Amino acid sequence: MTTLPVRSLALLVFMLASAPASAQSVKLIGEYRAWSAYSATESTGPVCFALTRPSDVSPAPDGYTEAYLYLTHRPSEGVRNEMNIVAGYTFAPDTTATATVSGQSFELFTENDAAWLLDPSQNDNLAGALRAGSTVVVEGTSDKGIRITETFSLSGATAASRAIEGDCTG
Repeated sequence: MTTLPVRSLALLVFMLASAPASAQSVKLIGEYRAWSAYSATESTGPVCFALTRPSDVSPAPDGYTEAYLYLTHRPSEGVRNEMNIVAGYTFAPDTTATATVSGQSFELFTENDAAWLLDPSQNDNLAGALRAGSTVVVEGTSDKGIRITETFSLSGATAASRAIEGDCTG
């Protein structure tokens, strides 16, 4: 394992902002084609996540920043295969987004620039689809009313998810 690369500073900021203040350090487990896998230690225990960036954003909204798709395990909290999107733009209030992979669609609830599965009981189904598919397309509506499509490659998703599974025991 190596320490977090400088290019992933946005990721570290996300982790520290979304995790309890006790986050210690984020370590790179490995890079797997379009995906990277990381682990961190918090006071509540380990947290591991795999992430990728979109290969295409259409249309790129005004003020677009970096976007990421995460698959996260937090064993001490009983969380496994939680999918999260940081879209790189602000979603329209009170709207849902959709993640589609291999013909399966999953509804996401949105808040500011992030989205999660509306039905968390679907975490394992979505994670399985991500491992089996070639791309996932996330469609959401920006706060300007524009429909945005982000396409993420799933090349390396299986290896990255296996890496976080192996590195994140509770």
